Amino acid sequence: MSDERSTAHASRRRRRRPRRRPDTPFADRGYGHDKYRRLLWQRGIRPVIAERGQPHGSGLGIFPWVVERTISWLHCFRRLRIRRERRDDIHEAFLGLAVCLITYRHVQRLCWNL
Repeated sequence: MSDERSTAHASRRRRRRPRRRPDTPFADRGYGHDKYRRLLWQRGIRPVIAERGQPHGSGLGIFPWVVERTISWLHCFRRLRIRRERRDDIHEAFLGLAVCLITYRHVQRLCWNL
């Protein structure tokens, strides 16, 4: 019986989504060091990183607050802020529900302003 459990557990661990490399990762000036550029080039990835001292021509790093704001909205949900779920699918389900609620509230606020 222990052999059945160990093989079932081992086969369950092997079923993962294949990892994909990004074609071109976009990054802000904080990652503009040559060390990070070299690491990406060695892996066959073309980096798009904003240069220090250059104007915002590419649009990278202009609106970093959008991501920070969204993460803070997600942290308003206690179950996401303090994760006690062991299973990723349950956590992902609550994450999807939170995104639906955030989107609903945002659309509702936009409709009231019309």
